[in-house]
Parts: sequence; C-alpha cells; structure tokens
Amino acid sequence: MKISIGLFGFGRTGTTVANEIINDTNCELKWVMRKSINNAGEFASQLLGYGHEEGKIYSFHQVDLNQFYIDNKVDVIIDFSNSCAVNEYKNAAKSGCRIVSAISNYDPKEFEYLNKLSTQTAILYSPNITLGINFLLEASKLLQKVVPQADIEIIEEHYRDKKDVSGTAIRIAKALELEEEKHINSIRVGGIVGKHEVVFGLPNQTIRIIHESHNRAAFGQGAIYAAKWIMNKENGIYTMEQALDMTNNYEEAHPNTNQFVLS
Repeated sequence: MKISIGLFGFGRTGTTVANEIINDTNCELKWVMRKSINNAGEFASQLLGYGHEEGKIYSFHQVDLNQFYIDNKVDVIIDFSNSCAVNEYKNAAKSGCRIVSAISNYDPKEFEYLNKLSTQTAILYSPNITLGINFLLEASKLLQKVVPQADIEIIEEHYRDKKDVSGTAIRIAKALELEEEKHINSIRVGGIVGKHEVVFGLPNQTIRIIHESHNRAAFGQGAIYAAKWIMNKENGIYTMEQALDMTNNYEEAHPNTNQFVLS
C-alpha cells in the first residue's frame, strides 16, 4: 500500500522533493500546498514533465484549511516551505496526519507550538533531513566520546545569497555542546547547495567528517525515508537521529567501548 503524501512548498527544493516522491513507487504525491497562487489548480507531475496527474497544487490563500484536510487527507505531510507554516498544521494533526518538517529554523514560539502538536500526532523534525548529514552528526557525537580532549570546529558552506547561519550547523553545535558563536564558521560563495564539515583537532593529527549535498534530491530522499519511518510511530516529536538510530545500535553492539586518548 502506498503512503499518501501532501507537500508544503514548491520552490527550488520543494520542486525537487516533489519529483523524488513521484518517482518512489511506494509513495503517492496527493497534493502540493504553496503560498503563491502560481500554478494553482495544475499538477506538479505535469509541470515536472510527467504524463499523468499527480500532486494537485493549491495555494494557502485559496483554501479553507478547516475543511481541506478532511477532503484531502494524507498519511504524511512533508514541509519544505517556511517556519510560519507550523501554524497550518493544527487541522492536519487533528485528522491524524503525521508530519515531517524540514524547516531550517523555528523561532522559540513556533518550536513550542510544534511540540504541543506532537501530543496529537507523530512529528519528525530535522532542519537538514539528508541521510548523509545525520550520519555526520551521529559520527561526530561518537567521535567526541572517543576523543573528548579534541578541539572542534564546524565549517558550513552555502550558496552566495544564503543570509542566515546554517540551521544544520547550529544543530551540530548543540549536539556537541559547543557555543555557536565561537565554533561555527560560515562561507558563502557561488551556488553551493550545502556543505558541512566537523573538524577534530588533536596535537598530532586532524580528523575531518564532511558531508556535501550535490543536488537537492538528497533532501527528498531523506524526507521520504523519514515519512516511511514515522508511519508506525506513536504521537510525539522525533529526530532524524532517532530514525537512523546509529549511536544506540553501535553502543548495543559494543557495550564495553571506553574512551581512549589519541594525540
């Protein structure tokens, strides 16, 4: 049985994510919701060059959201729009729809509201939902346990016009208990989709863990993985690290691993 998906956002990333959903034989893109009225009433599949009708496009400004989720219920909503869309989750959560949010940054009130909604449905939140970046995050946490004396710096590189510090870099810093202002180094050049590097400095060697997204399709693949994973989860808020469960799996397999010193 296919997972029915509603997609928030149809910009550069959302368009690519829609394409990945359409190409996954285990998923069906039921609809796309966007802020703009551009292409409303058309189908994402046809705009992407497919011959069938899939993913009808709607605008927030043209629908009654109180009724929309009743008439257009889906198993999962994937959100690649912007942080204010969290306010549109209310009726979706009431209908039992699960939510995968890939928003880069929520302000404290928005995140508090997201947590509140998790009492009604299962929500997976990840500011960078690629499988690779979450592998980097888990590997970095594991390496920090092994070499707690290492100096750690985070380098994030993105396209020239990206203004804010990467939400993913902030997430890595928090996971490693580093001060964001001191340990995140940002580079803005050209059209880099996204590159994150965690550098562990030791007296006689340097260890670098790097992830680079070459195409926005990586976000779609991660979101689909998250959507499939969350289908059987109870109400609550989850992370991509939990979906991958790397650290727990490693520690269960190596229960006697102790910290040791590298130099």
